[in-house]
Amino acid sequence: MPESPPTVRAAAVVQAAEAFIVAAGAALSGVDTVSGQSYQRSSGIALTVIGAGCAAALAAVALGLARARRWSRAPALMTQLFVGIVGIYLLQGGRYGWGAPSVLLAVAGLAALLSRPGIRALAGEGEDGPGAGSGPGRRQGAQEQRGGTGRQGAAGRQGAAGQRGGRRQQPGKGRPGR
Repeated sequence: MPESPPTVRAAAVVQAAEAFIVAAGAALSGVDTVSGQSYQRSSGIALTVIGAGCAAALAAVALGLARARRWSRAPALMTQLFVGIVGIYLLQGGRYGWGAPSVLLAVAGLAALLSRPGIRALAGEGEDGPGAGSGPGRRQGAQEQRGGTGRQGAAGRQGAAGQRGGRRQQPGKGRPGR
């Protein structure tokens, strides 16, 4: 497995930091629930479990980024957008201690993911050029290997029906008997 570019590794570090922050928030929620400071015990437990699950999911995405896995790109981008929006909301609410790091992490993560090396590594564009492993070019190549051109229109389909013994209709005419 080729080594991932530095920008993708930086995005993995940002994602891991966000996972750590969410885990810390879940732990604080758990401490508040146990100490009786939660509004309702059941909601405190639910918030703790959801936070721990989110932290685990973010950590899994960070691991996928570190390994330059294609599946990790979309969840990482969505995480950065969400963290950026929440960070702006926190800044507007005067929570600068949480908002500023959130916005900075989101901007750094987006910049790393949307850099040219990051896009190449996570979109599957390797040394063979863009779309070497997927996309319309691959489909057309597979059809050519089977002997087709991939551009068979209505006339080609009618001809194929005629070869199978079906009735060919003349252009402009409806079904017989109508």
